Amino acid sequence: MITAYLTHPDCSLHHMGPEHPESPQRLEAIRARLSLAGLLQQTMQADAKEASRDALIRVHPIRHLDALDKCLPSEGIAALDSETLMNPDSLKAARVAAGAVVKGVDQVFKRQADNVFCAVRPPGHHAEATDAMGFCFYNNIAVGAAHARETYGAKRIAILDFDVHQCNGTIDIFKDQPDVLICTSFQYPFYPWRYLRSEWKNVVNTPLEAGTEGPEFRRLIESQWLPALHAFKPDLVMISAGFDAHRDDPMGDICLDDEDFYWVTHLAMEIATLYADNRVVSVLEGGYNPKSLGSGAEAHLKALLGLPFKEGD
Repeated sequence: MITAYLTHPDCSLHHMGPEHPESPQRLEAIRARLSLAGLLQQTMQADAKEASRDALIRVHPIRHLDALDKCLPSEGIAALDSETLMNPDSLKAARVAAGAVVKGVDQVFKRQADNVFCAVRPPGHHAEATDAMGFCFYNNIAVGAAHARETYGAKRIAILDFDVHQCNGTIDIFKDQPDVLICTSFQYPFYPWRYLRSEWKNVVNTPLEAGTEGPEFRRLIESQWLPALHAFKPDLVMISAGFDAHRDDPMGDICLDDEDFYWVTHLAMEIATLYADNRVVSVLEGGYNPKSLGSGAEAHLKALLGLPFKEGD
C-alpha cells in the first residue's frame, strides 16, 4: 500500500494569536509523533501546491472569494467572527491546504499512490459556499471532490467525516447532489448549530451524545454508514479526519480512543477496496490536544499504510 503524505511549510504561517487552539503547533505535533514512530519515513512525502482560483470557484462563488481577499489584513490580525481570524498569510495557507487535497486526488487517480493523508491547516469542513467560519476559510475536501468530478469524471464520491463537530460546510456545498454521499458523526447538540437535522437524501447524520465511547460509535457507524456506502458504491472515498472526538481533546465530550480512529479509517479503506480501486484521500480537520492529535494521526496513518494497530500503541 503506497501512502502519500502531503503538507507544506506555508500551513504554519497562518496564526490567530497565541491563545487560539487552531495553531501551527498542531502540524508540528503530528510530524513529531509520526517521525518518532517511524511512520513518516514509510510514506511518499511531498509538498502541496496552492489551489488555483479555478479549483476554488467550483465550490465558492467568485464574490465570496473576493470578499475574503478584501478582509485580509496587511498586518496584524483581522476577525471574520469571534473565532475565525486572519493574519496576512492566512489565505496563502488556506490555498495550500485546499491544494493539498487537489494534489491528493491527482495522485490516487494517476495511480501514484493508493491513498493520501493531507496534514494541512487551516481546516475546511465548516466553510460553507459563501461563509467562512469555525476556523475554516475554504472547504478543502469539497474543493478536492469537485476537482475529482471535473478532472477525472468521478461519478460517486463518498465523504466520511468523523469529528466532534458536524461538517456543515460540506453539507451546504453538496446537499441534494446525488453524486456525493456525506456521512458525518458529531457530538449533538453542538457547534455549528445548523444542518444538524438535515433531511437531504445524500447526507447520513450520525449524532453522538456527550460521553459516547468507542463501542457505541462503532455500532452506529456500522448500522448507519455501511448500508449507505454499500448502496452508493463510491468510486472515490474521501475522509475529513477530525481527532477532536478523542476523549482527551478539550474541544468536546466524545470519548473515542486511537483504536477507534484506526477502526473507522480501516472501514473506509475496505469500502475503497470494494468499489474505488483503493482510492482514499484524507484531510486533517479538528484535533486540539497536541498529544492526542499526534496519537490519533498515528493510528490513522497506520491504517492507511496497512499496518496493524497494536494494543498499547
